Amino acid sequence: MTMFERRAAEDFVFKEILYEKGEWLARITINRPEVYNCYTALTLQELTTAFQDAAWDDAVAVVVLTGAGEKAFCTGGDVREYASTYTRRPRDYWKYMGIFAGALDAIRNAGKPVIARLNGIVAGGGNELNMACDLAVAAEHVTIRQVGTRVGSVAAGGATQWLPLHIGDRRAREMLFTCDAITARQALEWGLVNRVVPAGELDAAVRELADKLIEKFPECLRYTKQQVNFWKDLAWHQTIGHARDWLALHFASLEPYEGMTAFAEKRPWDYLGIRRRAAEGGSSEFLWGPYARSCPSCQAKGLPEGFAFCGRCGARLTAG
Repeated sequence: MTMFERRAAEDFVFKEILYEKGEWLARITINRPEVYNCYTALTLQELTTAFQDAAWDDAVAVVVLTGAGEKAFCTGGDVREYASTYTRRPRDYWKYMGIFAGALDAIRNAGKPVIARLNGIVAGGGNELNMACDLAVAAEHVTIRQVGTRVGSVAAGGATQWLPLHIGDRRAREMLFTCDAITARQALEWGLVNRVVPAGELDAAVRELADKLIEKFPECLRYTKQQVNFWKDLAWHQTIGHARDWLALHFASLEPYEGMTAFAEKRPWDYLGIRRRAAEGGSSEFLWGPYARSCPSCQAKGLPEGFAFCGRCGARLTAG
């Protein structure tokens, strides 16, 4: 088998996605319904592999991206993974963002139309996956929202770049700043999806749209997609490298710690507590204050300002 020879969907062994091919369609499904189809680093790697195969398979004309079940299309990154891994090793978030960017690039550079089949909640990075696709068909019960400022992050993995192109500047700012959800009908009116149908008609509507695309010249479709990608690519390539580095550094600070931990612990976020710290002259960047104390007993330095005792030897601390 050569590198570009066609492979069957069954040749791939995936853990967190489903992959099917047939009748000129490739169907890629995020298969984590028990957690509302949020994605891990592994999910993103598997998505990239599946999209690359679909891009190279000449028996695939259209790709459909969806989520398993009826509750969610995709709710973005797995916040529990964020809380357990990236708040402890922020440098690894830089690596993770590279995987995420690669998955979005695989969608945009597939050389074939990609339809987002929106079957439930679309949140956070799930909407960034939606916007990376060329077209979107939504069930009537779908809601769409961004969640970055709500959980201690910034939606700079596609949303800050692409939402203004889809729905306009003011609407994009409202979605990004408030994290309020919009309905499927609003999304249709604003230009974030192409069609809205009853849930029972979703597959038929996706198939109808796909059939229209199958009956077009493949090279013309590929180049049309490449040309229409221009504004998204321009915004993306001007910002994603900076966003990747900033977000990795940001994961070492208090906001993502509070945001991700509160989500994982299912408790309210202490937004005002962080604001009060700054307003009262304290530290809103560090969990236990800046690294300003030293230990007179063991000479340890750089201990958090909020510590009264040394975490190394237990002695009472002095400032400075």
